[in-house]
Amino acid sequence: MDIDDILASVDHGPGASLESAGLDHQLLTRFWVAERAVSEVLPWPAPLMERMMDRVRNQVIHHGHSKYHHQLTKPNQIETIEDLAASSGDATITTHTHNPNLNLRLSILQTDLARTQYLIRSLLRVRLAKITKYSMHYLVQLGSRNQSSHTQSQSTPSSQANQAPEDSIPEISSLTDPAPLSGPEVSFLHAHQTLLAGHFGGSFMGAFPRQLRRLDDNAGGTSMIQGPEMRELVFVRCLGASVPVLVGGDEEEESGVVMRMGDIWGVRWEGVKEAWGRGEVELL
Repeated sequence: MDIDDILASVDHGPGASLESAGLDHQLLTRFWVAERAVSEVLPWPAPLMERMMDRVRNQVIHHGHSKYHHQLTKPNQIETIEDLAASSGDATITTHTHNPNLNLRLSILQTDLARTQYLIRSLLRVRLAKITKYSMHYLVQLGSRNQSSHTQSQSTPSSQANQAPEDSIPEISSLTDPAPLSGPEVSFLHAHQTLLAGHFGGSFMGAFPRQLRRLDDNAGGTSMIQGPEMRELVFVRCLGASVPVLVGGDEEEESGVVMRMGDIWGVRWEGVKEAWGRGEVELL
């Protein structure tokens, strides 16, 4: 049996082929690179992440009763690697097994699992760092979709003057579309900013005049809300035959600059964001 046969025999999850699993790994890697390249939170790829998490749950490493095992396993997980590890550790089974490449299969699965776990952990850490840095920006963005939040934002100055820092956090309990975040990220975002606002109020903002206690204050034309930088420089590779790139500020029209397949350019993120969303370019 050659290496191709061994790789083909590795199970990547119910209903998934070796080719589809490899494609998902490639998509996950590309999304991870893109997430690290820009300052804003990219739209959460729910179908891709569900497939990847299913594979992680179905390939759990079991090493006796080690701490690592307890951190990874759950009662309802299908422990594929655990079964292989138990079989390879049994001398009787190993001697009479019909698969002499059991240890190699186990090593391949463990390596594949470790790679996937690293990408997912790194991706989540990058996204959480952005969410905490621009928490009010995304809360206001999400809150503007709710009628209650819209009403709150149009409240009179006299009512705003009586609010504490926590009261400036938009209400998103009835939110139906969490994009670009996932559901758990929205919950984390709201809880994080609520705790932070309470800390600010108890530490120093409680001593401010009431009209200066809002975290979304924009008095004097200067907003306190910090958002991601959309004009930052990114490097992209063109994947389409012809991809237009927006060059210039908001008041300038599209200049007609076009990328060709295989070109690698350094451009502003705002100029290629839509092209990236269509899959016409990839971030490097």
